[in-house]
This record gives sequence, C-alpha cells and structure tokens, in this order.
Amino acid sequence: MRRMRNAAGRARPKQITVRMAIPLLGDITGVWEPVEAERKAAWELYAELATRISTVELGPDEGFLREALSSFYSLFGTTRDILRRYGPDVAPRRGPGQITFGALAVTVLNQALRPLLATWHPRLAAYESLRPADVDPVSYERGWEHTPTLREEVARVREVLVALANALAEVAGSADLLRPATMPYPPPEAGRADVRGRAHRRRGPRPALAAGGAKGHAVRDPAAPPSPSAARNRRASARCRSRSATGIASHSAWAARTRSVSAVAYGPTRRASRKPIRPERTSWAIS
Repeated sequence: MRRMRNAAGRARPKQITVRMAIPLLGDITGVWEPVEAERKAAWELYAELATRISTVELGPDEGFLREALSSFYSLFGTTRDILRRYGPDVAPRRGPGQITFGALAVTVLNQALRPLLATWHPRLAAYESLRPADVDPVSYERGWEHTPTLREEVARVREVLVALANALAEVAGSADLLRPATMPYPPPEAGRADVRGRAHRRRGPRPALAAGGAKGHAVRDPAAPPSPSAARNRRASARCRSRSATGIASHSAWAARTRSVSAVAYGPTRRASRKPIRPERTSWAIS
C-alpha cells in the first residue's frame, strides 16, 4: 500500500479498506481513497470521537445512560457542522464499493445512532419524569428494569463508533488516541528483556546444575545430558577445526608440489646462477 506523509512525518495511506458492522443494517465494506479535504474532516471528527464518553466502555456500575445518549445526540450537530464547512469535497460521487467521508459519517449517524435514540430517548425521558425528588438520578436510573438492555444497545453502538474512529485515524495519519497513554503493553515472554523491551527467547533448557562448585557456585552435573545450545557449539567448533586442518593440509601439499616442480625445472640453473663466477688465477714468473 502506497502511503503519503503529513507535515509531522506520519504515514497516511492513499487508500484504506473499511469494514464495519452496523446493527439492523449489516456489514459495510468498501475502499476509501481520501482527498485532502476528507483527511482534514476525518481528523476533526476523530478528535470529537476520541474525547467523548460515547467511545468509552462502561462497566456494569459505571457511567450514566442519560449522558451516553446525550453524547450520541451531540454527534449529529458536530458532523453536520463539519459537512457544512468542507462542502461537497468530502462527499464526491464515487462508484459502487467506494466510500467517502460524507457517506460513511452519515451512514453511521442514520443507521446506528438514530434508531437507538429514536427508541430509547423517549422511553428514558418518560421514566426520568417519574423520579421522586428525594431519589438521586443515578440510583433511580440503575433501578430501571430496562437499564441492562439499554446498556447492551449502547455497547453495540459504541463498537460502531470505535470502528469509525479507527478508520478516521488511519486516513488522518493520527496515532491511536483511544488507547490510554499509560496502558501497559503485554508482558514479554519468558527470557531476558533488553533495553528495547524485547525478550531473548531461550532455544533450549538450561543444563542441569549441581551444588558443590568452587566458592559455592553451582557446577554442571556431568551425568546430565548436554543442552541443545552446547551441542550446537561443539558441532560448530568441530566443523571449524576440520576446515582448518583441511586447509593446512592442502596448503602443505601445494607447497610440496611447488618445490618439487621448481627443483626439476629450474633447480640446477638457479643453483648455478647463484654461485659467483670467479676468474681463474694464473701465476706469473718474474725473471
């Protein structure tokens, strides 16, 4: 996949494949090739989703359903404002299987948020109107018989919004803001971890140790089988020694052959030439 880079140097894909499951509608699958206006609009909507309670998972005794529904409802105004400011550039005409920012955002609003709000907003408002003055809203809401069902519906819509947020972050070239900055990463596997946080996996069990070494140190039990790493090291050392011995023998044989050939072909001439030529001495008789 070819990628572009924004001003901060983050990679931004030229196209992404969007897969999203929407309740009562089914799966949405398509290819999104965003233009610059869509990237900017994606960042704005992603910033809204990443800072809202609508994308935060609520536990059984956490949160307030009225706040969750209000957060869902406010997304209509936010999305409408983004679409109005960027105009038709974020919703160009595309062929079948092609997705745009406008089509994706409006589909999520109309097919995921609107049915939830249309069904549960009036029912929750009617129940809240019967709350006694001496009962706090949170306790009164959790005592509603439909609270578990509404929480399940809110959780389904939250999954749709998280999938939308992930697609928007990919298009905008942003980091994952939905993941807490202090969330610990999975612990490294068994082994020693280096400064980069990666674990050195052991390729085999440690050799068995027996007490009684020098100065109280543990020594290897001679009766224990060698570890796989020790066996590999011994085989590697044997191969090195064998290659060294073979190389030395080959060199010795080559040197011997060279000396023999030199002695036969050039030996006498060389020996003769090395001797200095001395003139014969002649004695002269002086009379």
